[in-house]
Amino acid sequence: MTVRYDIVHTTVYRYREPVKFGEHRVIFRPRDSHDLRVLATDLEVSPEATIRLIQDPHSNSIAIVQPLEPAEELRIVCSFTIEHAHSHNLELPLAPGAEFFPFAYSVEERFDLEHYLRPHHDDPLGRLTAWARQFIRTDGPTGTRDLLVQMNQHIRENFEYVARDEEGTQTPLQTLDLGSGSCRDFALLMMEAARRLGVATRFVSGYLYDPALDLPAGASADAAAAAPTVGAGSTHAWLQAYLPGAGWVPFDPTNNLLGGNTLIRVGVARDPSQAAPISGSWFGAADAYLGLEATVQVHRLDED
Repeated sequence: MTVRYDIVHTTVYRYREPVKFGEHRVIFRPRDSHDLRVLATDLEVSPEATIRLIQDPHSNSIAIVQPLEPAEELRIVCSFTIEHAHSHNLELPLAPGAEFFPFAYSVEERFDLEHYLRPHHDDPLGRLTAWARQFIRTDGPTGTRDLLVQMNQHIRENFEYVARDEEGTQTPLQTLDLGSGSCRDFALLMMEAARRLGVATRFVSGYLYDPALDLPAGASADAAAAAPTVGAGSTHAWLQAYLPGAGWVPFDPTNNLLGGNTLIRVGVARDPSQAAPISGSWFGAADAYLGLEATVQVHRLDED
């Protein structure tokens, strides 16, 4: 079964006085694949700007936006319609040699996965490695997928979600110390923990559909409140792990999701810093910047 969504992602930067703008890098177009098809896209920028589309080293579709005149406000509106098929990684069989942990990638796989296998954050005292190893069973064989499912669920149940608008991501050790974080922080924590167990992972940025935010006026939200979705209404982040036989499979530790059709992929990267939805520069007085406002609306379309 496929579901169609309309998504509108609006970002507004405001300044005390007109400023000049450098290039802005915008990741907004969902990644087409067997489970996700892009039907229409549009990108509107104010003030007037030149726009060119490129692919980055991860094959993400990138819009390079160059505003042409100074302004007190930079508004970037990304909108698109997609068709999303349901997927659930528990249904995907693993290669026989990868069903139980530990397993080994083939030589060819290791060449292709090298940057996704290598940890990117320090763990001088082995705290993150010890945290990751708690999910290895001591009473019998450990299923590879079971290990990741348990890690995903543990983060959802034992860490506090805290929305954070400013750019950047906590280190995994900071997230462990605080016991809280944003979706980006939780994705990075699980990515780095899995890498220390020899599992290739990559960061995913995109959007999350929450039925509670798509209810008509006056409708009851009791059903949605029973299992609230966290992280909708803005950009969202999760991870994929590469499991032989199944390929890249999704894990969303913020909501303990394992696929489905509510996670809408836009960009993938080996590190969160490479997948910021919008990044760029401006030139003006140091105190000119007033802040930004970003909103995401994901609306499920009625079936014909």
